[in-house]
Amino acid sequence: MKAVCVEPDRSLQLREIPTPIDPAAGHLLIEIEASAINPGDKAFLARTAPMALATGAREVWGASAVGRVVALGDGVSSAYAGRQVAIYRSLHPTPEMIGLWCERAHVHHLSCLILPDGVQSHDYCGSLVNAITAYAFLEQALAERHKAIVVTAGGSATGNALAVLACDRNVPVIHLVRSAAKRDRLRRSGMEHVLDTTDRDFDHAFHGLVQDLDATAIFDGVGGDLASRLVPNLAVNSTLSFYGFLAGSAPFTIQTLQVIAKNLTIRRFSNFESATVKDPDNLAAALLTLQNSIAGVSFRTAIGREFAIEDIHAAMAFKDASGRRAVLRLRA
Repeated sequence: MKAVCVEPDRSLQLREIPTPIDPAAGHLLIEIEASAINPGDKAFLARTAPMALATGAREVWGASAVGRVVALGDGVSSAYAGRQVAIYRSLHPTPEMIGLWCERAHVHHLSCLILPDGVQSHDYCGSLVNAITAYAFLEQALAERHKAIVVTAGGSATGNALAVLACDRNVPVIHLVRSAAKRDRLRRSGMEHVLDTTDRDFDHAFHGLVQDLDATAIFDGVGGDLASRLVPNLAVNSTLSFYGFLAGSAPFTIQTLQVIAKNLTIRRFSNFESATVKDPDNLAAALLTLQNSIAGVSFRTAIGREFAIEDIHAAMAFKDASGRRAVLRLRA
């Protein structure tokens, strides 16, 4: 079968590799329909610092996809048989797994979410990573007794997922965006607390809203200047969790006094390190919960352009100002 594999120098190569036939215990064989190219794929492959790349068997790349289950390994529920599933390979990595930029993947069933009947599967080829990240952060915030959340990439796919999940739990969310147009669009979609960071009154408005809602959990996917700007306006006992780096190499700079005065906690957030993903029982419960929510429009993958697998290099080079993703289409 055709597969996009990663070389030792982190370049990508289209290869012909043996098609997996018999799934290992706990695993699924899945005929891949479409695979999204996530920002994380580009970031990991572009890094020059030494870092292990978990590719599984045969060095096939790709973390997100949708496909149809064609075979079950021992111990897997028959509920998966023949179903279309959204996949985030990294949720439950194993040595036997085969990545998702290929014609037939081999992954653990806890890396898969059964899609509801009637949805267009391609709409979810990059969705599970955003959904599980939002779910895991919300669960962590509630366990730590935070009452409201600030999300800096408020109009991102993860921000949209968090809005839906938090609403279901009656947790207020402050969404920060970078334009008045995006602010107005999110408000029209039903999000109540949306602020434009380019507004000249932003700092005053943000400070007041944080205090009113007691929003002490900050979910930051931007970093840099924006994160630095937020700190003086945060509430006491806030926790600033970095999960992304849209600001690139821009530095995060704050006064030590702010850390002390606000009893500020600063850390990274990784869904892999969360209680949701690390515990198989919690992960199974999360996937079942998300199965009942994911059909909503907020969870759909924003697709910019579809490419054949042979055009992997053009797909990797694709850029879209609105954040829409390139997708490898394996089947119609």
